[in-house]
Amino acid sequence: MKASSMATTLLSSTLLCAVIVPAQANWTLELAVTNNYLFNGVSQTDKKPAFQPGLNWEAGNGFYAGFWGSNVDFGEGTKVEIDGYLGYYHQFRDFGLDIGLAQYTYHGRGHSSELNFRELYLTLHRNDYELSFWYSNDYFGFGGGHLVVKLARSFTLSPGWTLQAGLDRSHSFDKASYDWEGKAGFFHAELVLSTDLAGFIVSAGLHTTTLKERWGDDALVLSVSRSF
Repeated sequence: MKASSMATTLLSSTLLCAVIVPAQANWTLELAVTNNYLFNGVSQTDKKPAFQPGLNWEAGNGFYAGFWGSNVDFGEGTKVEIDGYLGYYHQFRDFGLDIGLAQYTYHGRGHSSELNFRELYLTLHRNDYELSFWYSNDYFGFGGGHLVVKLARSFTLSPGWTLQAGLDRSHSFDKASYDWEGKAGFFHAELVLSTDLAGFIVSAGLHTTTLKERWGDDALVLSVSRSF
């Protein structure tokens, strides 16, 4: 499915659900800035700052959809990322299930759209733990299956302060199409401290990967976001 078709499908689904449950629908606008946009531990901005707006819609029955964007810099002319997603969340007693589809699109030069790809995601929540999976059959348009698995836990340090520890593995099922420095995959670990200051979510995170080249350096990521 082309990026434009995916965006049209997401928008159409959002509008259809809005008609069905208008009294329960809820829109949220989020604006964020960060000193470095990391995606599974890999910088998408060549270690430079990013502005990241997002628009999320919740139907009130578990379904949600939205769009998210950021500036990027891959060193070949691509400047903007715009994503759409459609998902469903349900709580089963102590377990939460979040499942959905995301479409990543890239813009800048004429060939930027060749990086577009779709990704299925699934997250299981239980108490302070999260186990997440992301799968694409055409990662960044290079072909071949790609899977990311992440285990994370949140700790409440004191009222208003949260520490999240996470470890994830990115793995390519076809090294001929997409590899990580000649290997099938790599690990990424993070420690992120967050708090709410007068309605602004402020976070500081330490990130490290097993990658050795420019995209995988250790990083301190600072970000501030606000929802409306």
